[in-house]
Amino acid sequence: MRGQPGFFDVDERLKRLSGLGDQLEAFAAAVDFEMFRGDLVSALGYSDGAQGGRPPFDPVMMFRILVIQAMDHLSDERAEFLINDRMSFMRFLRLSLADRVPDARTIWLFREKLTKAGAIEGLFARFDTALRASGYIAMSGQIVDATLVPAPKQRNSEGEKKAIKEGRIPEGWAENPAKMRQKDRDTRWTVKFSKAKERPDGTKPPVDIAIPTFGYQNHIAIDKGFGFIRKWTTTDAAAYEGARLREGLLDKTNTAASVWADTAYRSAANEAFMAKNGFVSRIHRKKPKGRSMPDAVRRANALKSTVRSRVEHVFAEQKDRMGLFIRTIGIARAKVKIGMANLVYNFKRLVFWGRIAAA
Repeated sequence: MRGQPGFFDVDERLKRLSGLGDQLEAFAAAVDFEMFRGDLVSALGYSDGAQGGRPPFDPVMMFRILVIQAMDHLSDERAEFLINDRMSFMRFLRLSLADRVPDARTIWLFREKLTKAGAIEGLFARFDTALRASGYIAMSGQIVDATLVPAPKQRNSEGEKKAIKEGRIPEGWAENPAKMRQKDRDTRWTVKFSKAKERPDGTKPPVDIAIPTFGYQNHIAIDKGFGFIRKWTTTDAAAYEGARLREGLLDKTNTAASVWADTAYRSAANEAFMAKNGFVSRIHRKKPKGRSMPDAVRRANALKSTVRSRVEHVFAEQKDRMGLFIRTIGIARAKVKIGMANLVYNFKRLVFWGRIAAA
C-alpha cells in the first residue's frame, strides 16, 4: 500500500543510522555478548521450561538493555519506551517490529536477580578475561582514584541519622514497610573540597570550596597502558578512599609495578602494603604541615600528575556523558549500577582502540 513503510525502507533507515555513527552498533561489533550467557543463566537460575509457563526473555538480550540504560542513565520506564521507539535500540537488542518488548517491571526484575546473585563482579571479570585474550594486557603500571556518585538526599531527622550511622533501624521505621523500602540506609554524607578559583585581581580566596555530597563512591584502578578499568569497588561516600588500596583494588597481574594516586592514598600503611606486595609507589607526597612544599617534591608531584590525570577521563565520561547517578536503594543495587557503568566504559574503550587499530 502506498505510503506504508516496507522492508527496504527500514533497511535504508538503519543504514543511515550506521552512517551517522550508531555507538550501539559499534558495541555489537566490538563485544561478543555471548560470552556473558553462561554467567547470566547461572545467576538467574533459569529452568529448561519443562514445567511450562511463558518463556523468559533471552538473558543476553536483557543484559544488553542494562548496557543501554548505563550508556544514557535511563530509568526502567524510559528504557521500555525508547526500546519501542528507537530503531537503533531494537537493532542492538536484535528485536523486530513484531517481537515482544520487555516492560519496565521485567527489566527491574532482571536487574534485581543479578543484584541478589552478586553477578556483576563475575560479568566484569569475564570481559576483562576476554580483553586480555585479545591482547589488551594490563601493562605499564596502574592509576588509582575514586569519585563520588550522588544519590537522592534523604530527609531524616538528627535522631534518625544517628541511628543509621550506628547501624540501627530508626524508631518507627520497622512498623512502616513502605517507608523502609524508600529509605537508603547505606548512603552517607561527605564533604568534597574544590580548589577556590582566582579572583579577577589575581588573588585567591583564603579557603577552598566545601561541597556537601550524599551518595556512594566508585573506586577504580585503570591500567596505564590501555586505560581499561581493571579493578573496582563500591562504598558509601564517607568511606576513606585510601584504605581501599589494601582491600583488593590493586591489580597484581599488571606487567609493571608502579602505582599512581593522589595524596589521599599516601599513608604509612599503604606504603608498607605496596612494598610487601611488590608495588612501586608513585603516590603524590603531602605538603609538610606548617612548611612550604620543597621544590623537589613539588616537581616530582607535577610529573606524577601528568600520568595520574588520565584517570579523570573515566569519571568525566561516566558523569558527563553517561549521567551516572544512583536512584536505587541500598549498596547492593548501587554496586550493580556502578559496575555496569564501569563495564560500559570498558566497552567504549575497546571501541576506541579498535578504531585506532583500523586507522
